[in-house]
Amino acid sequence: MTLPALVTAHLFPPLHVKLIELLRSLDDDEWQLQTVAPAWRVRDVAAHLLDTQQRLVSRLRGEPQPPPPPIHSNADLVALLNRLNDEGVRRYRRLDPVELIELMEDGADECARHHQSLDPFAAAPFGVSWAGEEASANWFHTARELTERWHHQQQIRLAVGRPGIMTPELYHPVLECFMRALPFAYRDRTREAGSLARINVSGDCGGSWFLQRDPDRWRLVASPSGRLLSEATIPQEIAWLIFTKGIRRHEAEPQVRVTGDADLGRHVLQMIAIVG
Repeated sequence: MTLPALVTAHLFPPLHVKLIELLRSLDDDEWQLQTVAPAWRVRDVAAHLLDTQQRLVSRLRGEPQPPPPPIHSNADLVALLNRLNDEGVRRYRRLDPVELIELMEDGADECARHHQSLDPFAAAPFGVSWAGEEASANWFHTARELTERWHHQQQIRLAVGRPGIMTPELYHPVLECFMRALPFAYRDRTREAGSLARINVSGDCGGSWFLQRDPDRWRLVASPSGRLLSEATIPQEIAWLIFTKGIRRHEAEPQVRVTGDADLGRHVLQMIAIVG
């Protein structure tokens, strides 16, 4: 049995509350601190979060939108998003923190209601490219949006030394979404049909996920059956960093325990669950 749909729209409001509390607590020096995103300081990550929200708010309010450029490949998608992100960060990082926070509060409820109103199984406007999907259901699109807002907030918390948002309520669904990238990440690792790879994230927010090999592909399954070839265990403290390019692989590898087929087990370190 494959994994069920992941419902996360109800998590946007509590995640937003934590973000606003965090940003209001920052002093002037903390807004300038470097994050694990090499090109972005705290102020830039906050600006990116606002820009992402404002682009959706603009569409929801019927404001004129520029025609989208043609997308013929993942490279085209990455280039477009990098350009939009760069433009948005440069626009909003110039704001006074008080004004930036006010804008975030102004549009947050509207965005949350939008995601909550969507038919989870209808077609989303964008496919989740890092899972290898050209077309995705709304539930996956919404979960992907939640992971974006979660991991960028976590980047700020890490930079300023605030407690993380690693709660089962908020972090486990993020991991559940990230793990949907596993079949695509393992597409070039062929093994005999019926082979299994187990990925664990240790800690109270973690869990276990099973990849099962069919004749022509890997599939995430809820009820594994077959021969377990490898098992990898990742501490929850670094799992999100691995999947969002926030830690170098040679730094993560000593902290990840692998048994069995080492090539298969360590390949999880190659998985990326963001665009880029």
